[in-house]
Amino acid sequence: MNKFPSKQQTSWLILALLWALLLVLSVLRPLAVPDEGRYGDVGRWMLLSGDWLTPRLNGLPFFHKPPYLYWLQALSLATFGINEFALRLIPALHVGLMLVALYLAARAITTEHIARRAAIMLGTSLAFLVGGQYVNHDMLVAAWISVAIWCFAFAFMAGDRPQAMLARLGFVACALGMLSKGLIGFVLPGLVLLVWLVWTRQLRKILYLPWASGLLLFAGIVAPWFVLAQQQYPELLNYMFVYQQFSRYTAKSFNNPQPWWFYLLAMGLLLFPWALFALAQVRLNFRTKARPEPDAILMPRQWLSLCWIWVLCITAFFSMTTSKLVGYILPVIPAVALLAALGWERVMAHRAWAGKLFMALCVLNLGIATAIVLKVGGMTAAWRSQDIAQLLACEASPSDTVYTADGFPYDLPFYTQAAKPMVVLQDWAQLRATAGDSWERELFESADFDAKAAKVLQSPEVLATAGKVAGNWLVMPVESGMTDGLNGWTLFATGAGWKLYRSGRMDPVMPSAAERPEAAQHKGLAGCKH
Repeated sequence: MNKFPSKQQTSWLILALLWALLLVLSVLRPLAVPDEGRYGDVGRWMLLSGDWLTPRLNGLPFFHKPPYLYWLQALSLATFGINEFALRLIPALHVGLMLVALYLAARAITTEHIARRAAIMLGTSLAFLVGGQYVNHDMLVAAWISVAIWCFAFAFMAGDRPQAMLARLGFVACALGMLSKGLIGFVLPGLVLLVWLVWTRQLRKILYLPWASGLLLFAGIVAPWFVLAQQQYPELLNYMFVYQQFSRYTAKSFNNPQPWWFYLLAMGLLLFPWALFALAQVRLNFRTKARPEPDAILMPRQWLSLCWIWVLCITAFFSMTTSKLVGYILPVIPAVALLAALGWERVMAHRAWAGKLFMALCVLNLGIATAIVLKVGGMTAAWRSQDIAQLLACEASPSDTVYTADGFPYDLPFYTQAAKPMVVLQDWAQLRATAGDSWERELFESADFDAKAAKVLQSPEVLATAGKVAGNWLVMPVESGMTDGLNGWTLFATGAGWKLYRSGRMDPVMPSAAERPEAAQHKGLAGCKH
């Protein structure tokens, strides 16, 4: 009996080790703000409230994206507790799905050797090791877009008529992509596949897709939440699709304007240095056809064209909009990784020292990813409120009210595990007329969906009264110049980026949270770590 693992077993072991490393890295840093604080607490609030229909941010209906991420987060938090690992497990599972799908697809259309190399390139990239643990919607929709493209592509390549079961799986993947982040969940796979089918002269096969059963599966997954949520919130579809998606794509007033070449740079960084070997193929393809090992031998031309169309279509789609974020380009990463593996095979594999160089580059990437994870906490301390959150969690009573002024500490509720929304103080009437794409707009637009929940948005004038009543807390940025209304408030602690005030006088007369009658059974908030 052969005691050594087979080539495929070795590949699966490598994939498992890379995913395990991702999980280890995911627990070595605090929440990043605003994204991880925002989306993480929406999932916590869903678990706390038991309302699985309405995602809520600070108690306000939050309809920037569909609820798939929050559902999974709530389940993970219920299983593993309120911690960063439970949140990051969700994107980690999806980047793991992306990795497995790439390996299986590459193994089916090329060699085991190239498939393993493509998977290792993806698994040692910043896209996997850092992006794969980042809590937002981008990795989820990227994974389902890639699965949808692979499923439909294999279905179309099965013969004169698409393979029905694979096509149905493609419809399911599109549905989960739409529940992850909206319309791009099916628009981008559709765009890539349509261009590819035209390019490879297979367009007529679309007629033979299992449209009836596929669309029923798609609607069965997507429709229930949208129908129920639209019934309760009549402006939901207009806000989520027309404003948050179509307007964000076409308008120039949203944050993060970047030049057209932004995503070329993003791809290079996310898949450094492997993306360079994908680019090497562009140069090689302009050479004469008299090559001993053309790409047609490494991988059939139809599949090679799919990878290039995949990359070019999605990159062009996002490059046309003014507002650009790095995470938007994640759906192209599997195709770039496979192209990079092919490029390595053509440019480097025949060299005697290629294996050592490949290993060295893998180690370099792992070192870069680890350094980023270990350093990012200290570098972002001034943006986060984790340091004062622990003090607040141990001193406050569950019945206390937390006010925040001149800023919004996204990660504070998650770390304190507060059951009450914060009262956010701003001049909301003025902000409705002047605020751009900001956290203030995020909150007052959410408040428009629920008049009762909107009471958490109040004017700074309430500070003077709240400061005279025991059981109130105030959180403000350290650099805030706000001084009006602070009479009666006593500075309790100053963190790296936020200050914590307590209402009333800090003297022995004022009982601590543990001494108050209402807190007899609850010493501090749930997030207190004694």
